[in-house]
Amino acid sequence: MGKGRLEAFSDGVLAIIITIMVLELKVPHEAELSALAPVLPTLCSYLVSFVFVGIYWNNHHHMLHAAQYVDGKVMWANMHLLFWLSMLPFVTGWIGEHPHAAGPTAMYGVVCFASGVGWLILQTALVSVHGRDSAFAGALGGDAKGKISTAAYAAAIALAFVEPWISDAIYVGVAAMWLVPDRRFARVARHEH
Repeated sequence: MGKGRLEAFSDGVLAIIITIMVLELKVPHEAELSALAPVLPTLCSYLVSFVFVGIYWNNHHHMLHAAQYVDGKVMWANMHLLFWLSMLPFVTGWIGEHPHAAGPTAMYGVVCFASGVGWLILQTALVSVHGRDSAFAGALGGDAKGKISTAAYAAAIALAFVEPWISDAIYVGVAAMWLVPDRRFARVARHEH
């Protein structure tokens, strides 16, 4: 089946996720810049989460642009990914309220890890539809960056109970690693169109 509805639905869910996150930001009651100090952790967690959602949206767009079609497995794999991404506003708010606490920091990592696993499952489902010898599977390759990210999130979950700021650094580091756009699928899409 075509992929248009899947792309449109995913775009809508990701837009709603960002909207929910920004609505959770509390405006200071005072007009002085110093009034931002208490909300700075929340603003920082929002920034990282916004980048996180933007990276998924960008890569989701490129990956589905390279895909020719989807099936029911792909649709459910995509819903699995969107479920975990939809948990991001909750953990973003929690870690913003308690930036030095192990529990919220670890739960942020759980959502990041589960989203990474969801991404890998979605890729596997798309390869299944297109075939292991397809241009899509060739473009995907081994996806080392995706696997490294997921492993880093797993480490961050455990490290949150040692020192939460180490986990925070891992979350920022993984996001920074993905800021360089993934060009694998763009090449396939250009070639096929």
